[in-house]
Amino acid sequence: MTISDPPPPRRPLTLRDVSEASGVSEMTVSRVLRGSADVSAKTRARVLAAAKRLGYVPNKIAGGLASQRVNLVGVIIPSLSNMVFPEVLSGINEVLEHTSLQAVVGLSRYDPPHEEKVLYEMLSWRPSGIILAGLEHSEATRAMLRAADIPVVEIMDLDGEPVDSVVGVSHRRAGADMARAIAAAGYRRIGFLGTKMPMDHRARKRFEGFTGALAREGIEVADHEFYSGGSGLAKGREMTRAILSRNPDLDFLYYSNDMIAAGGLLYCLGEGIDVPGDLGLGGFNGIELLDGLPMKLATIDIRRREIGAKAAEIIADCVAAGRPNAHARVALSPLLDPGDTLRLPRR
Repeated sequence: MTISDPPPPRRPLTLRDVSEASGVSEMTVSRVLRGSADVSAKTRARVLAAAKRLGYVPNKIAGGLASQRVNLVGVIIPSLSNMVFPEVLSGINEVLEHTSLQAVVGLSRYDPPHEEKVLYEMLSWRPSGIILAGLEHSEATRAMLRAADIPVVEIMDLDGEPVDSVVGVSHRRAGADMARAIAAAGYRRIGFLGTKMPMDHRARKRFEGFTGALAREGIEVADHEFYSGGSGLAKGREMTRAILSRNPDLDFLYYSNDMIAAGGLLYCLGEGIDVPGDLGLGGFNGIELLDGLPMKLATIDIRRREIGAKAAEIIADCVAAGRPNAHARVALSPLLDPGDTLRLPRR
């Protein structure tokens, strides 16, 4: 873990800051932020725009506690239906249960405006820290995080600039690691199956790393099958059937996650396809639940539980030391497991 020199200390934003930025009185700002009806629509819009630009969030704690923070750590993740994030939460809770801190979870749904709303509500209760997935956020979200004056840890991804601290892996490296293993095993006709990636930035970065590493081996992705919506076994079977019906010459299928890869494996076994001899398969995430499949998938484990634990340690250490931030960078190495669906490299 590396810790960089901290920037000059920030003071918490106040009603006066919003008043000066919007050009109205502090009393008017207070009425707008309380939702009072006796303010013109034009003034309300001006005050809310100024507050959003500054990253100001009202304090919902009762007056006697207004200068304090509650022992909560806000955790914002995209989804609980995705099997990746419950393991991250387990890592967070394993650390926080030995402290006075308690995690409270919100879901962003891979939707930046909704992430803004969830963060706004969490910050209004003055938590002791924030952990949130990813590095890509709206400007309003980043403004709130910068102005919060509490430790912030972005998790899962290293490919970008964090607001404060970051814990994760390079998804571009993870994609490149899988590409190099595929090429070394002698596969040449590669298909990619995964999300369309407009909001799944980590999947997009893996695809960029994957295609870039293949290109350096003189290989191009021959076909792809995209989807939107949730991942699942049925979706993996459907996509695998579609891409192989269209392009039966493919000799390797790389999936953006293990769940659709598992569906692809079940389809191939049902069709009597020789895996990994005639067709190799690879996924991403290292989901232990899938170890019960007839064959173990080739995958990359990004050490999700460890990511959660490291993020919680940073928050807990900052709270214990009374520091508003740590500016720490914890880089974990993705772990490639060839399983049974990626044949051994050719010698």
